[in-house]
Amino acid sequence: MSMLKWYQETENQHDVFVASRIRLVRNLDHYPFPVKLSEEERVALTRKLEEGLKDIGSVCGRSFQKLPLSSMETERREALRERRVINGAGAQKKGTGSLLVSEDETVSITLAGEDHVRLQCMNGQADLTGLWEEVNRLDDYVNERFDYAFHERYGYLTAYPTNVGTGLRAAVTLHLPMLSAGKRFGKLVGEISRFGVAVRGVYGDGNENYGALYEISNQKTLGVTEEEIISLVKQMADRLAASERKMKSVTLKNHRTDMEDEIFKSYGVLRYARKLSLKEAMTYLSQVRAGEMEGLLQFQKPANLHRLMMEIQPANIRLLMPEGEQEDSKQARAAYIRKMLPELV
Repeated sequence: MSMLKWYQETENQHDVFVASRIRLVRNLDHYPFPVKLSEEERVALTRKLEEGLKDIGSVCGRSFQKLPLSSMETERREALRERRVINGAGAQKKGTGSLLVSEDETVSITLAGEDHVRLQCMNGQADLTGLWEEVNRLDDYVNERFDYAFHERYGYLTAYPTNVGTGLRAAVTLHLPMLSAGKRFGKLVGEISRFGVAVRGVYGDGNENYGALYEISNQKTLGVTEEEIISLVKQMADRLAASERKMKSVTLKNHRTDMEDEIFKSYGVLRYARKLSLKEAMTYLSQVRAGEMEGLLQFQKPANLHRLMMEIQPANIRLLMPEGEQEDSKQARAAYIRKMLPELV
């Protein structure tokens, strides 16, 4: 029996916080950045890194799988991007080297991508400090085997100037259905961005957000310490979470019946629909998750609505479809949700 992925475990926090992520990028000393490497040089570097890091699982007590991103089918790479294991560049670039990923997908290491090494840890808790400690141990392990490109004044040297310094990106994903629907949300995001953090929709098309999931992350990596970055992102995430809880409380007090009506309608559609677009499914799942969090509806058994949000993304739902079936993704999405969504008490 294979291990559950981190997002497949029952959500242990029925709260605004959905996930946390820490990412570090590093480059090796005396090597050009990956974009400057020929294909032969990139292959040689990838092999050298793979060999040097073959026992990295001993650092975190996890077993790692090696995936050749360069030869992987586009859809599988895209599914990894939807699950946040790799970034957009990793999903699109055929020339990317390889990926070391733990069985539960909490730890992923991209080799010879945009940078020589991209270390990432994530989980379904509000735990940036714990993730930073784990990434830091992995980083030390890599650095014991490979010298990093480091400048005394500028810090770690990276392919993109926006990552120079610590090379650290700390991110928290929040579920903000009430706040994001309000008129002041844009203004609030603007106020928070002045502190040096970005607020971006996790899923959606263009400027449109599907599912009210937002990621808060640092914009600055130079001239600040890792601890300062983590503290800032935590502080801003807490501020947004508090605003969401406050708005939810006011809405429940003044418009409880309207809120219940929306939530139960959403559940009804998810339970019985035969076709669902991504936008429809994410919108209804977001409503139902908000309702469950507030105890407005209760399931007969534990449900993981964030897992459903991840697994109904376009590439992931296609990979879940039985082989040989010509069912379209809207039908497959609706069928999967019907299968996974529990009955109400």
